[in-house]
Amino acid sequence: MDTGKQIQYKWATLGTGVIANELAQALQALGGNLYSVANRTHEKGLAFAQKYGIEKVYEKIEDVFADPEVDIIYISTPHNTHINYLRQALAAGKHVLCEKSITLNSQELEEAIQLAEENHVLLAEAMTIFHMPIYRQLKSMADSGAFGELKMIQMNFGSYKEYDMNNRFFNRDLAGGALLDIGVYALSFVRWFMSSSPDQLASQVKFAPTGVDEQVGILLTNPDGQMATVTLSLHAKQPKRGLLAYDKAYIELYEYPRGQKAVITYTDTGKQETIEVGATDQALQYEVLDMEASIAGAKNHTYLNYSRDVMRMMTDLREEWGMTYPEEE
Repeated sequence: MDTGKQIQYKWATLGTGVIANELAQALQALGGNLYSVANRTHEKGLAFAQKYGIEKVYEKIEDVFADPEVDIIYISTPHNTHINYLRQALAAGKHVLCEKSITLNSQELEEAIQLAEENHVLLAEAMTIFHMPIYRQLKSMADSGAFGELKMIQMNFGSYKEYDMNNRFFNRDLAGGALLDIGVYALSFVRWFMSSSPDQLASQVKFAPTGVDEQVGILLTNPDGQMATVTLSLHAKQPKRGLLAYDKAYIELYEYPRGQKAVITYTDTGKQETIEVGATDQALQYEVLDMEASIAGAKNHTYLNYSRDVMRMMTDLREEWGMTYPEEE
């Protein structure tokens, strides 16, 4: 990724899982490195720091919030821990890029947004849909009128997870379920292309034995009459496929959470055009660069209002289902 840009800020990771490893690699690819690591298990933090040549490991997680050297904290712990860490990080005046889903519900997100505003720091969700270059290009083309008016969006996301009720995907105590884990991608895609947020939602849900959503079908409509369908499953494989249907063209994207390629079919002629922009394996680099550019004031690439709309949809759906997590009771 030849951007000509260098890391300007000191980043800390809170968590040492898969995403934290990708973050460390992204920062190194951009000519920098993580400044520090905080983790619930100190030994894992030490091993992570050794792996990536990170200079600072905190004895306890809370120490990262008090470190005056830290500019940005990336939170990649389970969904249900986010709000507790967001409260501490934002109150300490740290910018935060938080893994999806950014919070459990809209009430938590509104609290975090208020804290960010009060402490004059930037809060953003690490949602790849908002940062992959392919989506910026397609949105620009759509806004120019090249595809006509948006009519319908169809989203699929199905994973085949081992049917173990103790793993995080089905574990209610770890905020498991399809909606917060994979549905957030589909709904973020929908929100990105719709002209306004959906205000009418209908759904069907199948619960796992633990009480979390295992399979979901959602129908959404916004005030402009644009519609979307979303199908999700944690126990049946589906292609990660997004379809945008405009009156002059339809657009297909596969592996859309980190999309890099779109096929456009123009309906009057049947002519196809393939657009390939960006790279799937550089997803975290785009997030890092957008976060730093936004903090520097060049342009706001955080799309927090989109995250807000998506969280409202997910909160409304779970309220309709009567599905809560222990932290909400």
